[in-house]
Amino acid sequence: MIDRVREYVQSYDPSIEPIVFKEKTGTVEEAARVLGVEPGKIAKSILFRSGDKYGLFVVAGDRRIDQKKVKTLLGSKPKMASSTEVEAVTGYKVGGVCPFNLLQDIPVYLDETMQRFNVVYTAAGSANSLLPISLEKLMEITGGSLVDVSMS
Repeated sequence: MIDRVREYVQSYDPSIEPIVFKEKTGTVEEAARVLGVEPGKIAKSILFRSGDKYGLFVVAGDRRIDQKKVKTLLGSKPKMASSTEVEAVTGYKVGGVCPFNLLQDIPVYLDETMQRFNVVYTAAGSANSLLPISLEKLMEITGGSLVDVSMS
């Protein structure tokens, strides 16, 4: 999976390179510890389903997603997708969900709280890889919308 991420991201910007670790980075806490950064810099990608609609929400690791705001964006009461759905829709396993080069064409929503950082770290296709990227570049590559979906 990391090769899939690497090839895709480098078609946008050859200077962006995934980092592979020996340690697991599949949770915000693991990734922040391995990188030695604050949890907010870890961009977690969470897939929600609302009826037959999906949306991928990318939010800073120190924030929680407000389901009422997700409902507004997706149209009805949202549920977090199952691990089977996550893999079928994104092509990545939970803990390694990269927010781009998804199997299905679904909307990507990027939480505006990530604007606090010059660089955030998304999963890069596996539970031991991360991709350092600016929010501007992440918006460009994902085609994502900048939204307010975190709880205050």
